Amino acid sequence: MQARSALFDLYGDYLRPRGGRAPVAALVRLLAPLGIAPPAVRTAVSRMVRQGWLHPLRLSSGPGYLITPKAARRLDEAAVRIYRTGKPGWDGRFDLLLIDPPPTRAERLRIAGNLAYLGYGTLDGTTWVAPRPGEDVDALLTEAGIRFERFTAHHTAGTAGAVALVRRAWDLDEISTAYQRFVREMRPVLAAVTETSADETAYAARFQLVHAWRTFLFRDPQLPPPLLPDRWSGTSAATFFDRHASRLRPAADRYVDHCLEMCSRPAR
Repeated sequence: MQARSALFDLYGDYLRPRGGRAPVAALVRLLAPLGIAPPAVRTAVSRMVRQGWLHPLRLSSGPGYLITPKAARRLDEAAVRIYRTGKPGWDGRFDLLLIDPPPTRAERLRIAGNLAYLGYGTLDGTTWVAPRPGEDVDALLTEAGIRFERFTAHHTAGTAGAVALVRRAWDLDEISTAYQRFVREMRPVLAAVTETSADETAYAARFQLVHAWRTFLFRDPQLPPPLLPDRWSGTSAATFFDRHASRLRPAADRYVDHCLEMCSRPAR
């Protein structure tokens, strides 16, 4: 687990509801159960400050970091998708993007990752499609200096054509296999946490669960049911995630609150 990615999970799942700020000592302490060393945490924090995700501030206990408005928007959007509280519908239309690809491979990979996160799949090197408009896509492409055109369209072949289009843009078999692997790999981790387990143990297991689930934000566009295969494995995986995320939440929250309290005492 990379420190930067873990920090996004930590701020989004635990610190955002608690004001979006924390002493650096608390960040170090809260990532320690995940096997992330203090130097890696501090390096990741510095990088996130440079990228505009975190803002340094002085707390009574010492240096700390607050999420920026940009980070708050991204974390809130991620939370809606992780816990599926928005339940978006589908009006039968697709959002289409025609872009001028960036000149370097690194830039192309970065843009591709960002578009995938916003729910877009690629038909070729210049054409991207999504079942619903991505709210930040215009800002993303404009900020990157990429010329683009954007359209809204119905498929002339109806649902059958839409399903075929989806199959071109996303490898649903691969995504389905990934969901099955997620459940298979997380089941023993979660089964090891019982009512008698320490809060830190529950926190670490739940953190791994959410971290693994969060990767699907980059691969699964959360297609509407008419475009999904029968017996879609993502549905049962979501039920599995919800059950264990809820079960472990109280103990995980207690551990987070304890760490924040210990690290927020005024420095002497």
